[in-house]
Amino acid sequence: MYSRASGLHYPFVGDILSHFQKASSTKTGIYLLQDGSEEPFNIRLHLAKDILTIQEQDVICVSGEPFYSSERTVTIRRQTIGGFGLSIKGGAEHKIPVVISKISKEQKAELSGLLFIGDGILQINGINVRSYRHEEVVQVLRNAGEEVTLTVSFLKRTPAFLKLPLCEDCSCIPSDQSSGTSSPLCDSGLHLNYHPNNTDTLSCSSWPMSPGLRWEKRWVDLRLIPLLHARLSQYVPGTDICRQNAFQVVAVDGVCSGVIQCPSTDECTDWLQAIATNISALTKHNVKKINRNFPVNQQIIYMGWVDEKEQDSVQDRMYTPKFLALRGSSLFKFSAPPVTTWDWTRAEKSFTVYEIMFKILKDSELVDKRKHCFSVQTDSGEDIFFSVELECELLLWEKAFQMATFFEVERIQCKTYACIVDSHLMGLTIDFSMGFVCFDAASKAVLWRYKFSQLKGSSDDGKSKIKFLFQNQDTKLIEAKELEFSNLFAVLHCIHAFFAAKVACLDPMFVSSRNAAMAPVVSTTSTLTAPPQISKIKYTS
Repeated sequence: MYSRASGLHYPFVGDILSHFQKASSTKTGIYLLQDGSEEPFNIRLHLAKDILTIQEQDVICVSGEPFYSSERTVTIRRQTIGGFGLSIKGGAEHKIPVVISKISKEQKAELSGLLFIGDGILQINGINVRSYRHEEVVQVLRNAGEEVTLTVSFLKRTPAFLKLPLCEDCSCIPSDQSSGTSSPLCDSGLHLNYHPNNTDTLSCSSWPMSPGLRWEKRWVDLRLIPLLHARLSQYVPGTDICRQNAFQVVAVDGVCSGVIQCPSTDECTDWLQAIATNISALTKHNVKKINRNFPVNQQIIYMGWVDEKEQDSVQDRMYTPKFLALRGSSLFKFSAPPVTTWDWTRAEKSFTVYEIMFKILKDSELVDKRKHCFSVQTDSGEDIFFSVELECELLLWEKAFQMATFFEVERIQCKTYACIVDSHLMGLTIDFSMGFVCFDAASKAVLWRYKFSQLKGSSDDGKSKIKFLFQNQDTKLIEAKELEFSNLFAVLHCIHAFFAAKVACLDPMFVSSRNAAMAPVVSTTSTLTAPPQISKIKYTS
């Protein structure tokens, strides 16, 4: 009739704030960004304590008031040695214009400040070559004469497969391409000495008209991602498919970084941990501010993003981002972070913390390819599965649940549930000080009472009935008590919560961590200790 219960064990670990005490990280590096269906391109990533900045390269005018230009026109002449001093890659076969891939230091093209690595060649002597293939552009340049006027525009999102240098100070030894076939993915050196005796210097055209214009290639902001309440993920949205060495960050307003690709697993993990650290630090600071406006019994313990496993998932949507918050007596689930007091009243769902069960899933218990998962069994027995990105986040949620449950048990001190014993309506009180007390619902007469230490085992039928095995203090005999509840799982979870709180009070490590945790969670004039005037049910013998 009964199935063996898992036992009333509740693991406890130390201070929830230990993961918050890391200093905010700052990092900078050059990586690839895939934005939508575009080919990946080079970006610079900079992490500050409250914002992630994504930058792309662009060419701007830096003489006078800086401004951007879509096109620049440069007229150059072939040199006796080195020709144009340029190398090119790309072409229409890769759906981009031909791009300047190298500029020789020895050539005047570099010194002019008007041509840069990454410039796409749009016109040659007035001929529109935007849609020309690589070899076709090479032929046009070969036959262009001693003076060539190039109309160029810097391609900010040059595909990474072209492997263009990110700086201008690269060596370039142009080769004579007068014979053979050039390749769009290899540098085609433009050493085309149409007039060997020509030693004129490079000159620029009259555009733009303003004299003394100077151009520079710079990193400019492409996207700014505020980190407060931001979420990050290595997974393809809605799936359990983990991107290899790549991740994305989504701001609270929905602005997405795009997929940031790292060269190695270690580097990707470093960035994930650094960003997660900064998000956690901002969350901690925000929680402290919010808690100033909440009474003691409504303090926020922790909140943050998770991915919820869909119960009836379709193939392309297995997971949905959710924002969880442990506040006071409840676990709240939102589709977006609560900002106003009114937002807290509009949670998708809320659960009483001591009537739910948190569990970290072992590898053998994972439901799909996602790692770092936990489940919450609700008061109705439903299992809800959640996923986080890092193991440290998983441990943090575990500590947060434990701390929230303890605070609430300590506050309420006792909880009573209606039950049926031998077809009679009874009440079972779980009391932090006294243990278990069963009484008649009508007369309040106590049928029996046992301390927590007297409970030697329990089992349930998974529907409504619980059998408790208590040891009589005098006879040392085991006494079985069977009770029937309409809310079986709520009762089971509540018993777990009270047992965990009881055990935690005997743990010196917990006592010290509890005192440390209370400081940021409540105001300096408040305490979470249950006041002596807490009303308790009156029993009669």
